[in-house]
Amino acid sequence: MGHDHGRAGGHAAGRAEDRGRLRIVLAVTATVMVVELVGAWVAGSLALLADAGHMATDAAAVVLALGASYVATRPAGKRSTFGWHRVEILAALVNALVLLAVCVYLAWAGVQRLLDPPTVEAGPMVAFAAVGLLANAVSMLVLNRSDTGSLNLRAASLEVAADLLGSVLTVLAGLLIAVAGWQRADPLASLVIAALILPRAISLLHDAAAVLLEIAPRGLDLDQVATRLGELPGVLEVHDLHAWTITSGLSSLSAHVTVDDETLARDGVGAVLDRLCAVTTDDFGIAHATFQVEPPAHREHEDLGEAH
Repeated sequence: MGHDHGRAGGHAAGRAEDRGRLRIVLAVTATVMVVELVGAWVAGSLALLADAGHMATDAAAVVLALGASYVATRPAGKRSTFGWHRVEILAALVNALVLLAVCVYLAWAGVQRLLDPPTVEAGPMVAFAAVGLLANAVSMLVLNRSDTGSLNLRAASLEVAADLLGSVLTVLAGLLIAVAGWQRADPLASLVIAALILPRAISLLHDAAAVLLEIAPRGLDLDQVATRLGELPGVLEVHDLHAWTITSGLSSLSAHVTVDDETLARDGVGAVLDRLCAVTTDDFGIAHATFQVEPPAHREHEDLGEAH
């Protein structure tokens, strides 16, 4: 029997607000991408071109995130019993892979130009990069107002954060070229951007994979859960305990709980379930818990299967 304390409505409302934020960020990102592409052509700057290219991947990522968020609102079906929430995680996974690809490109192009630096026009480079810096700062403010904890939105936030940092480095590189005439500052900025993006991409990839592999939510100790449930009146054993994440901010748990005959006869299954669900919700913050309450005699008829 499952138990949900009405969090689904708040979850859906939060996702709707996130989609509004993503639409704003998409408009800003697409505009700045065009501006920086023009700037890269005018100034001949790899750092500015890399930032514009990253903006292009960001725009695609936000489109993907928006599409995934809309798909995730589709109702559950006979086969898709949990709905389409995992599409958001798949989108985050794709975004992480795109970030990794951007890192590889920036590293390759940066090394090539570091060995043979072309002439870069510092004035236009700084001016166009400053526009990107301002726009990325606005996008970050919009995204950081969300409190849903969505991994999908986090993917978009990471890419905008990388863009913001890229714009800062591009401005600094342009100023260095203008003041000291050091042309290698441009490809060097590209290499630094790649180095700073890489750990964020790996972290996002790890978190998305953990959800898809149905690893227990971070910070949840299943031994503690089993111990706490086992302390409830009449509980003899907790077994076949599983916990996983459906999508960011939406965790689930299931368990078989053996309860003595006296407690079942006195309190009934409903009261036992209420106590079990109160523990998982209040003590561990599990959004959805499903329990199979069993009398001791059921154990000999239960086949838990072998580990695969």
